[in-house]
Amino acid sequence: MELKINIGYPQVLELVGQLPEKDIRRLAIYIQNKFAISAKEWIRPPNRTPIQKLITQAPTWTDEEYKDYLDARQHINESRLK
Repeated sequence: MELKINIGYPQVLELVGQLPEKDIRRLAIYIQNKFAISAKEWIRPPNRTPIQKLITQAPTWTDEEYKDYLDARQHINESRLK
């Protein structure tokens, strides 16, 4: 017979906060191990949609390119008539 308790996330946090620190650490390790596989599947689903593929494979800026963009953006913002 499985016992099911219907409580919300805030109540779970409140209960966990009442545990001794060593038990909170043990619980954190248990949760990380228990849900690590499902988290990886969530982050990297096996069948991605075209938009997911586009987002994950899109080019990114280097730090220098991003700095250049920020400098240009600042210049544009400062040059607007007030």
